[in-house]
Amino acid sequence: MSKIITLTTDFGLQDHYVSAMKAVILGVAPDAQLIDISHEIPPQDIMAGAWVIRNSAFLFPSKSIHLVVVDPGVGTDRNALILEVNNQFFIGPDNGIFSLLFEEFEYKAYTLNKSSYWRDSPSRTFHGRDIFSPVAAHLANGVSPREMGDPVDELVSYHWAVPIGDRDGLQGWVIHIDRFGNLITNISEELIEKTIGRRKVRIYVGNTMIDHLVNTFDDVQPGEPAAFVGSSGMMEIGINRGNAAEMLSVDKGTQISLILQR
Repeated sequence: MSKIITLTTDFGLQDHYVSAMKAVILGVAPDAQLIDISHEIPPQDIMAGAWVIRNSAFLFPSKSIHLVVVDPGVGTDRNALILEVNNQFFIGPDNGIFSLLFEEFEYKAYTLNKSSYWRDSPSRTFHGRDIFSPVAAHLANGVSPREMGDPVDELVSYHWAVPIGDRDGLQGWVIHIDRFGNLITNISEELIEKTIGRRKVRIYVGNTMIDHLVNTFDDVQPGEPAAFVGSSGMMEIGINRGNAAEMLSVDKGTQISLILQR
């Protein structure tokens, strides 16, 4: 088992929450290598957390451990999980945060119901510190997932709407907005190639029309919008040296249309 433990949360860095989790991990596994993926997930935004972990986790070495805590249902009867996916391990709440992982790959999952691997008298509101962190540390020390929980088959799943293609083009939606204000859509490069190919399109987002796809920001003038395929393999809308979400007044869920030019 790898000693790498990554942390992804919506806790921010103003308070003690992240450092408390790290302290618990190091108390159990002092040689763990802790790596922060992000602590700036918007509060309680499960799908934003799902997007971030989907685009980062599989870049880590085999058998890395990913501690993911975006948990608006903490203290309820939602399950706590260890999930093994594509030779990586994920620990967190069963609330849909891992949807983008287990829908693409086969998985094994275990519900964390063996309290001997938790901290004593766990808080109802801080399972990140009292359940998930010690479990991650024990996993790094070589304790098997099956020792810490029983197998479970059905997991909570969130679904983004699927893009719609027809004779006129494609319709999708903004599924994520990154720190730079780039609008990341659910329209993949593969779908564009299959549906649009080399034909010309106009892209409509909010009240803005973009007349073609480009390769990168610098293909348009500063302050101008650009549509391109980003590093995630999805089409994005950005502003060269600007914030597309603010300048185009667009939120998550906004419709994106690619209309074929006849």
